[in-house]
Amino acid sequence: MTSVAAPRRQGYTGGLLSRAPRPRVSPERIAASLTLIVLIGLGIASLAQSGFSLGGVFQSWGNAQRFMTRVGALTFPAPLDLLWLIALTVGLVLVGTLVAAVLSVPIAYLAAANTTPGPVWRGIARFLGVLTRSIPDVVLAMAFVLIFSLGTLPGILAIGIHSIGMISKMFADAIEQIDEGPRLAIRAAGGTKLQQFTAGVLPQVLPSWVATVLHRNDINLRGSVVLGYVGVAGLGLEMSYAFKALNYGRGLGIALVIFVLCVVMEIVSSAVRGAMLGETAQTRSWIDRILHPRLRGTASATGSTAAETTGRPAVPTWAASPETALRRPWTPERRRNTIAGWVAAAIVVGSVLVCQIQWGDLLTVWAKIPETAAKFWPPSFGAYDATVMLGAMRDTVAIALAATVLTLLPSLLLGSFAARNVAPNGTVRGIARFLLVGIRGVPELILAIVLIVVTGLGPTAGIVALAVGGVGLLGKLIADSFEEVDRGPERALRAVGATRLQTYAAATVPQGTRALIGHSFYMLDTNIRAATILGIVGGGGVGYYLLNAGQGSRYPVVTAIVLMILATVLVVEALAMWMRRVFR
Repeated sequence: MTSVAAPRRQGYTGGLLSRAPRPRVSPERIAASLTLIVLIGLGIASLAQSGFSLGGVFQSWGNAQRFMTRVGALTFPAPLDLLWLIALTVGLVLVGTLVAAVLSVPIAYLAAANTTPGPVWRGIARFLGVLTRSIPDVVLAMAFVLIFSLGTLPGILAIGIHSIGMISKMFADAIEQIDEGPRLAIRAAGGTKLQQFTAGVLPQVLPSWVATVLHRNDINLRGSVVLGYVGVAGLGLEMSYAFKALNYGRGLGIALVIFVLCVVMEIVSSAVRGAMLGETAQTRSWIDRILHPRLRGTASATGSTAAETTGRPAVPTWAASPETALRRPWTPERRRNTIAGWVAAAIVVGSVLVCQIQWGDLLTVWAKIPETAAKFWPPSFGAYDATVMLGAMRDTVAIALAATVLTLLPSLLLGSFAARNVAPNGTVRGIARFLLVGIRGVPELILAIVLIVVTGLGPTAGIVALAVGGVGLLGKLIADSFEEVDRGPERALRAVGATRLQTYAAATVPQGTRALIGHSFYMLDTNIRAATILGIVGGGGVGYYLLNAGQGSRYPVVTAIVLMILATVLVVEALAMWMRRVFR
């Protein structure tokens, strides 16, 4: 023992035995880390330059009180009119989201690295996703209003095309993360590409896809408010009429209806997730536990025992053979799922009927597209100086960066407490999840209008509106990511006596770092487009020029602004892809 220990001690103190070399950090990782630091620094500098101050916001709250005193009581449309507006808004949002979901499937298939036919197809599909994500839905609605005039169809197409960007990206990411075993087995057995997709890919990604579509539907409902400003029918249009007529009581009343509708939609989406996905990772919110108590444990004691013994979910008796599967019993769960399926189909059909789509317009639209496209092309800044427009785009990016930085810490705290493996108890987690739902229920446009009343015109209102709205979205994404980390390191640290905070810092956060970086860049991407929209109501940035150009029918200027947004989003997308690859 002595002869072995002595050299080791000498090696440590005298250098006879060198220490094991530390793993070398790659230059690319250093560059990525420095880029992150620079971006955070730019966000802090933008925040300071905007004059943002929490104290100033609270001191200005007296403006809101005086404003509400002048507004008086909130007023609402007649009950039947209000119900019709709600049905119309929900209908066009649901139909638009479903259109995007259907169109996103082939794009996602081509964009995923493990299913694409080749790099050229993958590049084209990825570009289409970024392009549709970069064009603000309000600009798409503006173009479709020119083609179809006022109504719901411009809103449906604007929501559908714009949503392709996010849904196809999430779909493609889910495809790239599948277990390749089933798909490769089907291919080895001579299966076609369609069979490989339907039998080897689709069953694995369907839960994630359902959650993505429902999440996007919630986003589209909040975003439909701004479409009213360019003539899309629904609650947003009525609210825009009220504010333009300085009828603030009616405008704020409709805004309250939209907020309640967004919260109700969040609850309904959670109920649908629970009904369709069962005991999967996507059904983890407090609403899920209230609506689906069975999600707290396994479906049955027998199933639990079988799962613990074999490591796989228990197979129901009716699925033991093809003969028994053909005589599947009508259990209460099967009846409930069947009824839910028919109800969902009825809602989709009802949504299409409520929208009163003029299907003939879809046949004659092709003749109008060249004429409409000629109004938008070639791009031009018109009477605006190029320096002014580039400066406005820089201001928009600065607002988005400042809002993202302001969002990070509150989102990390609230998202951590909303994660099951981090929260100290179920009560804290439930409160955190409830706050995230409530924050997500407030459309950024409505929040910006209120904040403009409080702080006045300028970037502060836009930054605070984006930051508050971002906490709801980023906090939820962080909570879901933390709940999906490998629990092994956490259990190992707790077994050796580590505190909850030590476990969080040493096991949970390091595993969730890659997802946190990806979600933060997604938040920046979203904030750049949202900052453009908030500029429409006085939030600063390039949105002001976008609104003026649209209202003045200077469509080449609209195209030039959209191209600037596209170039910016492409840069952010490239940075995000690089960061995810480096920190994987």
